[in-house]
Amino acid sequence: MDEKNHTLTAEQINRYRAFLHEQERAEATIQKYLRDLHALEEYLGGKQLTKLTLIGWKEQLNQTHAPSSVNSMLAAINGFLTFMNWQELKVRLLKIQKPVFCDQNRELTRDEYIRLVNAAKQEGNERLSLVLQTICATGIRVSELRFITAEAVYLGHAKIINKGKHRMVFLPQKLCQILKKYLKKQKRTAGAVFTTRTGRPLDRSNIWREMKSLCQSAGVEPGKVFPHNLRHLFARTYYTLEHDLSRLADILGHSSINTTRIYTMESGLVHSRQISRMGLIIT
Repeated sequence: MDEKNHTLTAEQINRYRAFLHEQERAEATIQKYLRDLHALEEYLGGKQLTKLTLIGWKEQLNQTHAPSSVNSMLAAINGFLTFMNWQELKVRLLKIQKPVFCDQNRELTRDEYIRLVNAAKQEGNERLSLVLQTICATGIRVSELRFITAEAVYLGHAKIINKGKHRMVFLPQKLCQILKKYLKKQKRTAGAVFTTRTGRPLDRSNIWREMKSLCQSAGVEPGKVFPHNLRHLFARTYYTLEHDLSRLADILGHSSINTTRIYTMESGLVHSRQISRMGLIIT
């Protein structure tokens, strides 16, 4: 059977970029899609785009990338193909078995979190100590920390805007108390609670770098120490207490409850202890 050939051009990619902006996709998402398209463009090396070349690219990616990364790139390309009305070129994603347990070597425990907070205090970094507690006590994304303002602290809740979605995040009373003391010391009555020396809100790179500096003194593996793990710890702790996945999804700002399930997965070690307590071994 003859197969239609298509050419991937810079003009088409620019049109797709404009389309994604019109769809109000996040800038980070747009840049990711464009990187994937340019990766395919490099693989093609000027050759025409066919279903067979796409399958070949998929096989190459499978040799060099994690399955989830491969699927993410293929999904980006399939979106472009749909935009171009080239559906006949779309390729299937890899089949990945849904993980049952989280990797205990990657998930931050409560004890490790406490050690990180105490290490920050001992090193005289009050700001970092409070940043860790604010993220972990509210479950916000590190990119949402800028919405924790002096005004929000005095109201007891923050209005979070992320990816076009609005949600209310309540701040625990104890957190508000310690943040009020911090604001008073900083002589700040408005704007973001956590800022750099120049007054700009802290960003992901600031926080990530400072967290990594705590690993040795806190005795926590570096692979566990990154801001998003604080959000995971919040989710697991909340679910353990409430067992309300739907409410947790709302709190975290997830569109899909399936995403929330990933956050609440237990480690295999925890599961092993649970089934051992069932007492079903008789002999």
